[in-house]
Amino acid sequence: MSTPGPNDPLPVKARQDAQDWAQHMTEYMAQTAGAALDAGSAEPIFSDCVGKHDEVREDGRYKLSYAVYSSTPLERHPEAVRKVRAMLEQQGFKIDGYREGINGKVDTILDASQASSRYLITVETTTGGLLAFRVRTPCLMPPTTAETPH
Repeated sequence: MSTPGPNDPLPVKARQDAQDWAQHMTEYMAQTAGAALDAGSAEPIFSDCVGKHDEVREDGRYKLSYAVYSSTPLERHPEAVRKVRAMLEQQGFKIDGYREGINGKVDTILDASQASSRYLITVETTTGGLLAFRVRTPCLMPPTTAETPH
């Protein structure tokens, strides 16, 4: 698949479909990592798409940032992130950033992207010691009512 260009039409996806995919992906990453997700910790945040010159179109386009957390013990974070990294690489994601610790302390971060979809994935140790699984979408366009099945 080729990388979308800046003038290509936006991908069409209903907000609920985007959230369902992000939930599925974070659950899959957590399962791969051997991490149990904390019930009720999911944070779906929808926001407007903002253009290069701070313009916002009023046509329903949006971005989604979806995060969910795990109380996996801190000493297991590096192994968990290694497992997710291997899975994402196998699925064609590009690893944009990776670390397991700083100054001998566990402080993981994994950033990955997929050129064809422009989805961004992050798995990281939070300030509070949780393991966060995050999916961020590119700007998406909701389907028009004519495209929505009845």
